[in-house]
Amino acid sequence: MKRYSLQTRLLFAVDCIIFGFDGQEMKLLLIQRGFEPCKGKWSLVGGFVQENESAEDAAARVLKNLTGLDGIYMEQLHTFSAPDRDSVERTVSVAFTALIDIQRYKEQLHEDFHPVWFSINRHPELIFDHKKMVDLAKEKLRYKAALHPLLLELLPDKFTIPQLQQLYESVYNTTFDKGNFSRKILSTKLLVKLADKDKLSSKKGAFYYKVDRKRYNVNFYAFLNFVPDTLLQRSAIVR
Repeated sequence: MKRYSLQTRLLFAVDCIIFGFDGQEMKLLLIQRGFEPCKGKWSLVGGFVQENESAEDAAARVLKNLTGLDGIYMEQLHTFSAPDRDSVERTVSVAFTALIDIQRYKEQLHEDFHPVWFSINRHPELIFDHKKMVDLAKEKLRYKAALHPLLLELLPDKFTIPQLQQLYESVYNTTFDKGNFSRKILSTKLLVKLADKDKLSSKKGAFYYKVDRKRYNVNFYAFLNFVPDTLLQRSAIVR
């Protein structure tokens, strides 16, 4: 096999920022690193890209190994390539953001990784430049979620409007007006109202909804303006 002469070799890795929703708030999945350097410290889920893989293939493999499932929503975030980002060898990492429903995948998580869910706004110190990755992922998620319905990826098969509002409030770390939020969400026509209610939260109860998958897939990249422009402007810097 031919090689370029006089070129420095480096390692190629992927890191996955995995966000989930537990019904109350947005969470970040972290693991305790199992080898040196930084053994036992908190880390994102990641791994090295193998010779016969693309970065996307490697990220999908890492997620499959952790969750046991295929088809998780995932998108490429950014390439992190600072020469000193890894203390062992020069390593370039492509970061990916993944969104999962915690309740659906909780049983599949492999305990060998010692995975723990933390609040996206309160998590322990991370190794290397993983905090930069998480911060960038949060900002881009906030910007995209203001325009597109991707946060619906985090919900169970059926959910209430109050639960959906809790999700948005957790992501943006703010409070939305109940009536305005409900009207804006329902005006998208992406939700189908079900006959049964969640009666655990109140006597009156709240109707369950499900996502109209056909409309969702068609409108995923449509500009639906889910949140006020003021919140959108805060995230505009990461467009």
